[in-house]
Amino acid sequence: MNVSLRNLKTHLNIIILVGLFAFVSSCDKSEPIVPPVIVELPSYLKACDLSFLPEMRLDGVAFKNTEGQLEDPLETLKKQGMNAVRLRLWNGQNGLNTLENVKTYSDEIKSKGLLTWITVHYSDTWADPGSQTKPASWSNASFEVLKDSIYEFTYKAVLKLKPDYIQIGNEINSGLLWPEGHSNNSFQMRALLAEGIRACRNASPATKIIIHYAGYQYASIFYAGLQNLNYDIIALSYYPIWHGKDMKDLENKMIDLKETYKKEVIIAETSYPFTFDWADWTNNIIGGNNQIVPTIPATADGQKVFLTTLNNHIKQAEGFGWCYWGAEWVASKGDQASNGSSWENQALWDFDFKALPAVTTFKAD
Repeated sequence: MNVSLRNLKTHLNIIILVGLFAFVSSCDKSEPIVPPVIVELPSYLKACDLSFLPEMRLDGVAFKNTEGQLEDPLETLKKQGMNAVRLRLWNGQNGLNTLENVKTYSDEIKSKGLLTWITVHYSDTWADPGSQTKPASWSNASFEVLKDSIYEFTYKAVLKLKPDYIQIGNEINSGLLWPEGHSNNSFQMRALLAEGIRACRNASPATKIIIHYAGYQYASIFYAGLQNLNYDIIALSYYPIWHGKDMKDLENKMIDLKETYKKEVIIAETSYPFTFDWADWTNNIIGGNNQIVPTIPATADGQKVFLTTLNNHIKQAEGFGWCYWGAEWVASKGDQASNGSSWENQALWDFDFKALPAVTTFKAD
């Protein structure tokens, strides 16, 4: 045997020994392989965005159930049939929407047997159709760096939170991470969304990915521009004040979206007032009949009728469910606060913090 062959044989022996060692090590009984937890997802979501709940708790709100007994909203809503909780995630390091705080809250929600739905705003503050402000730490980043940033942030968040559902952006009608990701530059918007989707698939393949559009009238045009992106669910916001008062029209648009794009369709945000009164001195979003469905009054029973009717239309469209936004955002800072809730008359708790009849809508089949 010449030297080169002897060296080759030696190298092969080393490779075989290393492989055997790795195999034996992997079989070490002291470090058992833990299989992933498989969560059975429902065929229909009945969710609430309860991102304000930690703040309401800090403010000392004494929430009560429908019987007037003290009870945390998570318990009340779960007993009524809610099966998922939606939470917003911001990039900044301050406030209650940071990754660390959302992780703590998410773990509590999971411990109660509820599913988690994370909405990543990719901002240090609110992101919606009128504002998609980049995080301060990304403000001077080039487009290429933004792609890396959205990947890294999403991967870290998904790996840490392991949500059942995740939104890549919030109400991104005009894109995200402006100006680079504005919808005027559809190529760059798609590229940023693709990086967020890729990060989620790599960090947690079981997590379902949602793309969220506010309204429905022009939703088909929006989603036509996202074909071939690897997401799972189309999400729409539906508020009569902004998106129209004809729920049959909404139903038809949901049917069209589902058939055209072969995706599940869900109402990611909705709400309705139970009164036009105030519980603090903060201006409310809704305060008049011209802002609601003409046939459904702003009363406690009317709020329930709205949700029941909406649920029926979603069912008729074979939609994937709905999520109530701001259910717990009551007036928590005193009856004269000008920095309180602008949503107090759309919450699912009245001004005495007692659960309203609308919470029973979650029991609907």
